[in-house]
Amino acid sequence: MVKKVVFYTRNIITIIAPFVLLLLPVDFFDKGDSICLSKSLAGIECYACGMTRATMHFIHFDFTKAWEYNKLSFIVIPMLFPLWIKAIYEIQNKKLPGLLNKLM
Repeated sequence: MVKKVVFYTRNIITIIAPFVLLLLPVDFFDKGDSICLSKSLAGIECYACGMTRATMHFIHFDFTKAWEYNKLSFIVIPMLFPLWIKAIYEIQNKKLPGLLNKLM
């Protein structure tokens, strides 16, 4: 029972999250202090610093601002798309088609 609840919760959040982020304004996460431990404790930016802000700008098609916040967003965000498709198929109890099934 607990496994089913976790399964559905994880997949539903994965499916809905991009739509919620699209509804938020593009500069929603631009204000405020960083919560990164590396930046807070050592004053050093890690590779993930700015990823949330970059993601927001990327999905709103503001690619120049996304590039300024974190260049790795251009690698990470396209890699999230197959995971999103996988969640859609898993919630329907279907197998992924062709190449996606082999990759996942």
